[in-house]
Amino acid sequence: MLHVNDLVFRIGGRTLFDGATVAVPEGHKAGLVGRNGAGKTTFFRIVAGKLLVDGGSVRARRSARIGTVAQEAPSGPASLLDTERAALLNAAETETDGHRLAEVHTRLADMDAHAAPARAAAILAGLGFDTEAQARPCSSFSGGWRMRVALAAALWLEGHLTSWRGTLLVISHDRDLLNRVVGEIIHLDGRRLTRYAGGYDRFERTRRERQATEGRLRERQIAERQRIQAFVDRFRAKATKARQAQSRIKLLERMEPIAAVIEEATPSFAFPAPEPLPPPLLVLDRARAGYDPKQPVLSDVSLRIDMDDRIALIGANGNGKSTLAKVLAGRLALQDGAVTRARGLFRPASGG
Repeated sequence: MLHVNDLVFRIGGRTLFDGATVAVPEGHKAGLVGRNGAGKTTFFRIVAGKLLVDGGSVRARRSARIGTVAQEAPSGPASLLDTERAALLNAAETETDGHRLAEVHTRLADMDAHAAPARAAAILAGLGFDTEAQARPCSSFSGGWRMRVALAAALWLEGHLTSWRGTLLVISHDRDLLNRVVGEIIHLDGRRLTRYAGGYDRFERTRRERQATEGRLRERQIAERQRIQAFVDRFRAKATKARQAQSRIKLLERMEPIAAVIEEATPSFAFPAPEPLPPPLLVLDRARAGYDPKQPVLSDVSLRIDMDDRIALIGANGNGKSTLAKVLAGRLALQDGAVTRARGLFRPASGG
């Protein structure tokens, strides 16, 4: 289904892939894992034909249809139940091209389009979305409620992927999903792709065992090289041992060094001490904010923050925690009320 051979890809002077090779047979379900920034999303874009490679090749079956799913939580004017299904059903009624119409009907059958709304509605209801909320635009929900929408999509997606009969390549940091959905793991590390059989837990065990074996082999090789080098240093100048010394020098040259196991670096963060500012740092006065003027998330909020305050913001999902944080950070404009910030605190983004 998918064949990647000696892939080389560079961006901004950085090499993300260097001789990467992997194959995903038709009908297999694989999870792509690797540290953040290693190039997982870039790999997806290469497979989808959105990026040109610097070397090697990426080939899929000629008749393959490649579909992708965005990673972001839903937003925009569409309601929670207005999905790809609605567009496909419209295309099924209006499309005149026979080939395209066949693709539309195949996709509708793949997603079990007639049962999809009922399944989606049941999951959304279980997460607190009543019938009225399910018809509201995604953009009208706060960050907490949008995350509930993302959770609903994940719950539906896992069941759908488990029963999917086609080929899958999944990026996820959820090891439980990778254990339940995929049958193999592709690890992106050191600009190479390595394929492991089994789910994520088996991949972790196999990788640790491989690293331990390679570590032991490397230690033995270092000891062997030192022993051979000691023989060469001792007998190189002796006529009776010169031929043996030369033979061992050639042996050292042919011996391929075993690379050391390099663990992924753990990032560290350092926050500089802020310059003191005159109080108050920030004042909210009867603030109202949200994403839909008719349905504010925050109403009549008054708050003062001073230099030495240490504040924990708690509350149920959907109560407005992320919305308040956006207001405080200047990323969301107030619908009513006032906000006052100390001079030099920061410069809010234009437009809220």
